[in-house]
Amino acid sequence: MPAQPRRRSIISRLIGWTVRLVLLFVLVSVVWVAAYRFVPVPLTWPMARDAIAGHHVEREWMALERIARSVPRAAIGAEDARFCAHSGFDFSAMEAAAWRNASGEKLRGGSTISQQTAKNAFLWPGRSYVRKGLEAWFTVLIEVIWGKPRIMEVYLNVAEMGPGIYGVEAAAQHYFKTSAANLSQRQAARIAAILPQPIKRNAATPGRFVKRYARRIERSARYIGKEGIDNCLR
Repeated sequence: MPAQPRRRSIISRLIGWTVRLVLLFVLVSVVWVAAYRFVPVPLTWPMARDAIAGHHVEREWMALERIARSVPRAAIGAEDARFCAHSGFDFSAMEAAAWRNASGEKLRGGSTISQQTAKNAFLWPGRSYVRKGLEAWFTVLIEVIWGKPRIMEVYLNVAEMGPGIYGVEAAAQHYFKTSAANLSQRQAARIAAILPQPIKRNAATPGRFVKRYARRIERSARYIGKEGIDNCLR
């Protein structure tokens, strides 16, 4: 076979295999997300990391309707004020974060709770373009397939909330010796306040910064409840 037709044949095969792989990825990811719509997320990358390292992992899945209302309100107040209003991405928050980072302030992301949930449930930590692209894809899928209540439920059950502590029920037991169903506004706010750095911070014995931050979250949570900003979770 002449060189030119052979080259075209190879390119055609490569395109065909690429299309097949993309379609397979789409199918697998949709089925994966659909499965997690109904069953608890069994394992995340950080959980596996801790288990492989021989660290004790604490977690206990709890349905959203059993978790104290103060908890999702604190999460919204701390992490994503427009959680019920956006469709997975808060572009104004991303723009504000980019502006702060460009101006030399401490690096800060603009990820929504939906994006964080997509990352926590399906992906690995990191800042590569590949991972961010996959995060965006899974964010779209969970917004479409799960809806807001399930996204919040998964977020509150898989987020790392201390060394080897995953989910709000394990955090409530660890820090306050109570169930997530009984967390007060102050306790929920303190757990939310440690989420940016759960390994370095402690909700039970918070430092001055965490105390101040938790008070701000508590005020935001009260406002969220008063104004019905969390109505998408009802």
